[in-house]
Amino acid sequence: MPTELPEVPVSSEQHLRQRAVLVAPGSDERKAGKALASAADEVVLDLEDAVTAAQKDAARELVAPLVREHGATRTVSVRINGRGTPWFEDDLRACAALGDALASIVIPKVESADDLVEADRILGESTVPVQALIETPAGVQRIDEIVAGSRVAGVIIGYADLGASLGRARTAAPEHWLYVQDRVLHAARAAGVQAIDGPFLGIADDDAFRHSAQWVSDLGFDGKWVIHPAQITSAAAAFTPTDDQVDAARKVLTALEEAENRGAGAAQLDGQMLDEAVAVAARRTLSKIGA
Repeated sequence: MPTELPEVPVSSEQHLRQRAVLVAPGSDERKAGKALASAADEVVLDLEDAVTAAQKDAARELVAPLVREHGATRTVSVRINGRGTPWFEDDLRACAALGDALASIVIPKVESADDLVEADRILGESTVPVQALIETPAGVQRIDEIVAGSRVAGVIIGYADLGASLGRARTAAPEHWLYVQDRVLHAARAAGVQAIDGPFLGIADDDAFRHSAQWVSDLGFDGKWVIHPAQITSAAAAFTPTDDQVDAARKVLTALEEAENRGAGAAQLDGQMLDEAVAVAARRTLSKIGA
């Protein structure tokens, strides 16, 4: 049985737009500053993979003032070092000290609810949400217990480490990941948290990248991590409804509202019956534009 997680209130901001999430090294002030000035919906300052062991403490000290400076005007998160590393606890305590300036903490290589229980213990009374990065087969297998954590605001698929664990080629197409994508997406939707696709293993804004973004958008994901500013515009576009889709969603909700006001038991639009499932899809479309 999974370890029961304590009840911790999750910030009301947990469903901020995350169409394009730019990751930047926390040890490089220039790159971090460039990321924070970008058009990305969320910026994740990285203390883990992008930072050498010798730079961990310095990166933590560099990231803190950047979050305090920019966190009031944009969505800034921090990816910490994982449980079992020498930096896990110090990273969490530093994040807790940032208060409301920090949108969330990204915890890498989450494999079970126990990882979140340990993080919650260290965070104490801080209410900062966490995002769980799923990068191992064990994490995929236990995704249901992971998303049930009361602090969890979102889950992200990490393809590089997961692919290495599986023995999957780095050139695998998005379609080859359908099982993992659907498994994570179903769990996220059942728990009411964001489902974010991990970074494409390339830095160009090319056809392959745009295909990968559109693929997961069509599946139902909320956004995608990018590792280069050049990819922000295409990623955001993939997860933004078109004008026609927005108009159609508004017509659906208007038709349903008018039917309810008339006391009608059913509504029709353009010769098709409308039901709650259609309404849910319409509301989700409008939520993507902040409506």
